[in-house]
Amino acid sequence: MTEIEYIRPPKADEKRPFARATKAAGLVFVSGISGGVAGTATEETQAALNNMKEVLEEAGTSMDRVVEVTLLITNSADYDEINAEYKKHFPAGLPARHTVRFGVPTTAKCGFACIALA
Repeated sequence: MTEIEYIRPPKADEKRPFARATKAAGLVFVSGISGGVAGTATEETQAALNNMKEVLEEAGTSMDRVVEVTLLITNSADYDEINAEYKKHFPAGLPARHTVRFGVPTTAKCGFACIALA
């Protein structure tokens, strides 16, 4: 049976009912993460990807081991600006990616989820 490790599980009083990441079967699955800042699409992308990097490192892996990313976006007009910043965070090569519109109440311009090798 595959063991599952929960990275930053929610506290009992938190509204979000999920861990920031789970680690199982040689993979790390990172939940959707926004930047937690109000700013330009570039600033929010940078902050969100830095937050994702922190979670990956806490799980024992890194951005260069990411194999798939989901871009969560609220306004398609920000797409090019987000992509320009996004590319800077994957200099060794861009992982597979798909893009979806945010479906939860948020003021964030973007967020990211990913799957990485452990």
